[in-house]
Amino acid sequence: MYLDHNNSPTPASDADTSNKHWHAWLQLGFERRGEKTILNQRKHQGPLTVQRPFYPEGGVCHVYLLHPPGGVVASDRLHIDIHAHCSAQALITTPAAGKFYRSAGATALQRVDIQVDDKATVEWLPQETILFEGAKLQSSININLHPTAGFIGWELLVFGRPSCGESFNKGEAVLDWRIFRDNRPLLLEHMLLDKQAFHARWGLNGHAVCATMVALSAGEQEREAVRTLIGDAPRQGVTLIDDVLICRALNDKTEPVRRFFETVRRTIRPALLQRDNCTPRIWAT
Repeated sequence: MYLDHNNSPTPASDADTSNKHWHAWLQLGFERRGEKTILNQRKHQGPLTVQRPFYPEGGVCHVYLLHPPGGVVASDRLHIDIHAHCSAQALITTPAAGKFYRSAGATALQRVDIQVDDKATVEWLPQETILFEGAKLQSSININLHPTAGFIGWELLVFGRPSCGESFNKGEAVLDWRIFRDNRPLLLEHMLLDKQAFHARWGLNGHAVCATMVALSAGEQEREAVRTLIGDAPRQGVTLIDDVLICRALNDKTEPVRRFFETVRRTIRPALLQRDNCTPRIWAT
């Protein structure tokens, strides 16, 4: 169940669900009704679901994505499909870090498809993903936006378990970001991170945490604001490609990267999404 860009998720076959691996999909639809966004569509198969929506900032719909098994093993396949209809405002996050466990050879697949319609906004803000040494992951995040839509999203990856002295000398992660506007590509990024890339100076240079944040539709003012935030801080950067703002960070610990990204989001959110900062409460638990 690894689908093309224009396909919607479909249930896995009986043969898929009869073995010990999870083949799961989740489809979410958000709709604006009056001053409030509601979760008007929720379909799932396998261990992917969401809690009831929260409204800590009025009409914006906050949703927590749940994966009850607590981790992903080789041959698991997860597909998340999100559609924010006209003028809907949604924020999706997770209550805890995701985990991908070591593999004897098979690859785990994870795909996220996000469609953002006219004047709608989506924030895709999962907590960090931990790749245990020996894990094999193929991950893609595919975003298609209307010209008037807004988006902020990130991906925080932790390679190995630094606190346990575990590095990333085995395994690999194949990572794709694909951003489209009306099906026209704005950013197509493909990255392979393995033992060589983890240790090389042109790669992660041994840093366990690698993170990417993207935001649309941004401009020079937002880029300069983020540059000011970074100052002389090492291993942090920002660039602007057309109106796609891209932030990068490397570190040996997760928390400094999270703080950096949260500060960037707090800085650019009013201009890009027309609302003030609101931090999901689940992050503090």
